[in-house]
Amino acid sequence: MKIALVSEHASPLATTGSVDSGGQNIYVANVARQLARKGHHADVFTRCDRSLLPLVSRVDGARVINVPAGPKRQLPKEKLLPYMEDFARFVVQFFRNEPTRYDVVHANFFMSGLVGLRVKETLGIPLVTTFHALGRVRRLHQGADDGFPDDRFDIEDRLVSDSDSVIAECPQDASDLVSLYQADTARVDLVPCGFDSEEFYPVDKRVARAELGWQQDLFIALQLGRMVPRKGIDTVVRAIGLCNRTLGEEAHLYVVGGNSDEANEIATPEIGRLRGVARECGVSERVNFLGRRSRARLRLYYNAADVFVTTPWYEPFGITPLEAMACSRPVIGADVGGIRYSVAHGETGLLVPPKDPLAVAHGLAMLKRDPQRAQRMGAAGLVRAREMFTWESVADTLAGVYARVAGINVSADTATQANINTRLAAGGASA
Repeated sequence: MKIALVSEHASPLATTGSVDSGGQNIYVANVARQLARKGHHADVFTRCDRSLLPLVSRVDGARVINVPAGPKRQLPKEKLLPYMEDFARFVVQFFRNEPTRYDVVHANFFMSGLVGLRVKETLGIPLVTTFHALGRVRRLHQGADDGFPDDRFDIEDRLVSDSDSVIAECPQDASDLVSLYQADTARVDLVPCGFDSEEFYPVDKRVARAELGWQQDLFIALQLGRMVPRKGIDTVVRAIGLCNRTLGEEAHLYVVGGNSDEANEIATPEIGRLRGVARECGVSERVNFLGRRSRARLRLYYNAADVFVTTPWYEPFGITPLEAMACSRPVIGADVGGIRYSVAHGETGLLVPPKDPLAVAHGLAMLKRDPQRAQRMGAAGLVRAREMFTWESVADTLAGVYARVAGINVSADTATQANINTRLAAGGASA
């Protein structure tokens, strides 16, 4: 098949870890890579946000089309909606100039969905939409801090109504689509996110710590991801304070992420706020902000930690818990969204209420006191990640969805694999 992935603000060329570069960038890059490996023609359409980028780049067998829409510099995604008309006009013309027709458009995020709708209306190409985050859920949790206009809700309503398939990344996502957007369940497909087994795998903890220069005898929790308030990193910092001062268990926190390679409060204001929380809790010397790190070295950080902790207020999916599980590390995660789906409570880690530092602290203390249990959870997480959440299986399932909406007959093997993946995903909701 010939597949167009539209991702207006999240380019596979971007360095992840900054404010607007995270899970969606990873998702689009890996889906495109796996589709190309399976013999499909995959093109990613993303906004050109640097002046020296060529019109067409290549990444792992896929093309990246850097669409001229708005100024050629990085802009907050909340400022991009006015440029989607120009983006859509360019994409339609690009499609018309291609020697072979695209079979399907897969829009990622609601603004990309606007582009997909224009392509569908103009050229009759079927549309698959993954929202990655729903506006009504975001508004519920962020309130006045939500920088998107109310127009987002109407656009999402239209996408849910007019897309040939809407991809839910976890059971909570599917439930929200039905309850908040009146989605037709017959056109909602459950397809999770994944991890790359060539990128994330177990490494001996002592070896990883030696390479990173970490002390061997410390109990270390890792938090890794975008540095924005909704990720709830302050909950983890407060938990470190409670673990040390109230529960009597010495624990350290290492935080990877930010807009620069050094932990810079000017480049990443959230680091400044979190350092203030650490001072307030009396654990400044036990909380270490490391800045942004390259994807190629992230497995060392996962493997060097005793436990991975992620406590967002809400989470459409959450890829970092999968990466930690793939490195055989137990996960303490907020009992929300996709984390509730990927982490099996009591088996691969612990689910805790969001914004509950004491629950996180008790989880940390328990894992420190019972390292054998922590090891069992990590081993179980590795099995679960490999069975349910690889990018290869994600791409197989998406290819089945693409073929269905495009009316293309797929091989029996591909159809069977897609059905297996969907059943695994459904089973994971109650595991």
